[in-house]
Order: sequence, then structure tokens, then C-alpha cells
Amino acid sequence: MLNYIWAFMILTGVVYAAFTGNMASVTDAALSSAGEAVSLCVTMAGVMALWMGLMKIAERSGLIAGLASGIQPFLSFMFPRLPKKHEAREYIATNFIANILGLGWACTPTGLKAMEALAELEKERGNPAYLREGKNGAARTASREMCTFLILNTSSLQLIPVNMIVYRTQYGSADPAAVIGPAILATLFSTVAAVVFCKIMDRKP
Repeated sequence: MLNYIWAFMILTGVVYAAFTGNMASVTDAALSSAGEAVSLCVTMAGVMALWMGLMKIAERSGLIAGLASGIQPFLSFMFPRLPKKHEAREYIATNFIANILGLGWACTPTGLKAMEALAELEKERGNPAYLREGKNGAARTASREMCTFLILNTSSLQLIPVNMIVYRTQYGSADPAAVIGPAILATLFSTVAAVVFCKIMDRKP
């Protein structure tokens, strides 16, 4: 659907520019934007390499394991039906920590692993929706744990909004890090709202 929307917007812009005699401006904008996109990708790649390296160092030093152990009470509160020794807990904990540190690139693989582990858990529980798979092996129904994880992942508290800081730096912000305070406040409220919503919905059959 997004591909159709973007194609429609581009086509509309080109047609409008053609009728109004602004094709030269469209061409200049396309070329300059392409150059900016390449420059931004290079910048983001450098930042991503830096933070992914720091994440790997934290993992090998045991810091991630320590933090994951520290949030186990929160996981037990949010996922009361998830077995304490289940592998999904480790993936979920690592995903949350990466999100809190603003490492969106690092949390994606663990998020996918967590969803796979939660799907396997439903199969072990004998849930018919997971014993009967849809196209490409995708489960037909999301479990309570899956929904809770997705909501918390989307609303996650962020202490260091790395992506936003990089964008602001790339486009000449005088104080790129000024967004840290507002981002912490906004994501704190979103996380609290997510927790309240999940616990309310969890009470329903």
C-alpha cells in the first residue's frame, strides 16, 4: 500500500510541475535530494557502526546480561503467563534494553526472535491458531504476549534518541542533543500509557 501511495504522490508532483512549467525545479530538487540521501546514509552508517560496536562490547562485558536480569521483575509483571525460563524472555529483555538506549537497529533482530519464540510457545500450549499456519508459515493470530510485546516495543522509553540526534546534526542543528529531554519525557508518557493499556486489556477474556 505504501508503494502505491508514494508512487501516486510522485506522479502527482511530476504532472503538476509539467502543467505549471516547473519541471526544471523538480529535476533540481530530485538531484539535490538524492545527494542528501547518500550523505545521510553514510552518516547513519557510521553512527550505526559505532553504537552497534558499543552494544557488542556491552554484551560481551556482561552489562547487557546484568541489565536484562534487572528488568526481569518488570517482564514478570507485564508477561505473567510467560514461563520464567523461556527463551523469549531473554530476547524481549535485550530488545527493551536496545530500545531504551536508542539502538533501533540492534533491537530489530531480537524483536523478530522474540516473536518467533512466542509463536513456538503458543504451539507448545496447543493453541489451534498456531498449529494451523497461514501463508509463508506465518501464524494466524497474535497471542496476548505478542500484542503486549509489540505495544511496549512501539512505545518504548528512550534515554538516547540516536536517530533523531543524527538527523538534527546532518541538517545543521545548533544543538542536536537538545531533543534528549523532550524525547525522554514523551517516551516516558507513552510507555506508561502502554503499560496501563496492556494491563487493562489483559484483564479481558
